[in-house]
Amino acid sequence: MLDDKICKLRDKLNKCIENGEDYSVIYKISVELDELIAKYYSNMNIIEATNK
Repeated sequence: MLDDKICKLRDKLNKCIENGEDYSVIYKISVELDELIAKYYSNMNIIEATNK
């Protein structure tokens, strides 16, 4: 689930960069992507901890 959101947001960010979008738009999407990635790794750590 988060994997799909990360991929879609990464694609959106790449398109914004390619299209020369305003820096504030690129920054906002980049921050959202960072938060999703952090959440993904946090979830992975919880899963690993419960499997031990």
